[in-house]
This record gives sequence, structure tokens and C-alpha cells, in this order.
Amino acid sequence: MPYSPESLQAFVEAAALGSFSAAARRLRKTQSTVSTAIAHLEADLGVSLFDRSGRYPQLTDPGRQVLGHAQEILAADARLRQLSVRLAAPVEPRLTVVFSDVYQLDPAQQLLQRFAEAFPEIELEWLDAEGHDVLELVSSGRAGLGLLPRQERYPDAVIARPLAHHSELAVYVAHGHALAAAGARAAAQLARHRQIRLSAQVDHARAVAGPAWTASDYLMVMEMAEEGIGWAELPRALVQRYDRGHLVELALPGWPRRIHSDLVWRRDTPPGPAALWWADALR
Repeated sequence: MPYSPESLQAFVEAAALGSFSAAARRLRKTQSTVSTAIAHLEADLGVSLFDRSGRYPQLTDPGRQVLGHAQEILAADARLRQLSVRLAAPVEPRLTVVFSDVYQLDPAQQLLQRFAEAFPEIELEWLDAEGHDVLELVSSGRAGLGLLPRQERYPDAVIARPLAHHSELAVYVAHGHALAAAGARAAAQLARHRQIRLSAQVDHARAVAGPAWTASDYLMVMEMAEEGIGWAELPRALVQRYDRGHLVELALPGWPRRIHSDLVWRRDTPPGPAALWWADALR
């Protein structure tokens, strides 16, 4: 029996986000459209995928079993569409990518070397940016491909695809900072000390009331923290790779925090073969 990609996508997004309304926002559809698509899928399969008795829908046992298969079908569909682009489209002569520092290339994967071998003639430009700056660079056409921490909403001009990869954010201070010796009291004392955070996080819900310095990228945030200026939320992979032994990770309740990432590109400018190579490598 055929299942529409729309119903499978609605089901997968609702399962991932924990609500039909959140899935509707992600898919830029009405909640009733998402609910109807999932109901049609349930009717086709003859099982209830969600328990709707509570405030938020919960996957049923059959729903959990169906979820893996639905994800595989959508992944295969995406691979087929990407293959059609590779077979039909010429390789773009230039590609600009903009990545958040929450993602750090794994040296063992040699992605840059493999890309250079696969596309020896292409001109690659690599930009670093965070949050809305990534979206602005992609939306404006300045970059063809972007990677950033998952957002609840995206501009209509942008298509977002989830990555299996995730990063971890932790809280760090310099070894000589007062919080480094605070132990279990550190969480209660954060607001008394200067926070260093990304400029894009000034209005972020996680920002703690109190004095703050800001910087446009994580590397500068890390450098300020290393100087003992204050405490900072930093990607663990970034610290492991670039810290010079000056930082200590604070053991705080709820930390480290897992950050999922999305790959984004302009809706009216589908990625070419070189951009799709990165999409495959990162997925």
C-alpha cells in the first residue's frame, strides 16, 4: 500500500518534536493538516501511532516500530532525489558553505581531503557564523549551504534538513576563576559572575541575568573565558580541539546539553552535486 511522503514526514516530525503543533510549524503547515496526514497514515496502516489521551501525543508501541521504517523510507527518498540531481546537474564551479562552530570536523573522517578529491576543480569558500547569521547568509544567497543548531522556525525562503549528528554544550571557566573552586555551589553563583556569550544569544532564554560580554563567534568566546573574564557555554568538541589547557568544565545540573543540527539551503536554489556531497557526508 502506498504511503504519501507528506504523511510520513508529518509523522516523523511529530514524533521528533513531541507535538502536532510543533511539527506543523516546522513543516509550515496548519496543525489540522498535520493531524489529518497522520490520521490517514494510521488508517492505511490499521494501527494507532500516537496515544492522544494526554496533553501531548505519545508514541504507542506500534508507533515506535513504524517510526524507524518511516525514517528509512524518507531517507531513501532523499537519496534518490539527490542522485537525480547528481546525474542531471553540472557541478557548480564555486560553493560557499557557512557552518556554526557547534559542528567541528572530525580529522579522522578527512572530509576536506575527500571533497577535494571528489571535486578537484571547484572553488570552495568556508565561512563561520552562528544562529541567525547563518540563516541570513543562506537566505541572501551569499552561501549555498549552511549548518546551524536546530531552530524551531525557519524563514519561508529556507529549507532545513535534520542531521543525525549532535554536539554537546558545556559550561567552562578558566582554572583560576572563582567558579572553578565553587563545586556544587557553582550553579547558584552563576548570576554573580560575568557571562560570556554569543552576540546572537543576547535575547536567548538560557541567558542568565547579570553582567555579560558578547562575541560574534565561539572561538572569541572561548578566548575570553581562557583569560578568566567570565564563564561561557561552549561546544565540547571546540574546547577539546582548541583550548590550551586553560579551561575547566563545570559540573552543573542539566549539563552538558545536547544540540542537534540542521542543514539549510535556499528553497529557490536547490543544492548542486558538490553541496549534496556535503549533505551526504554530514548525514
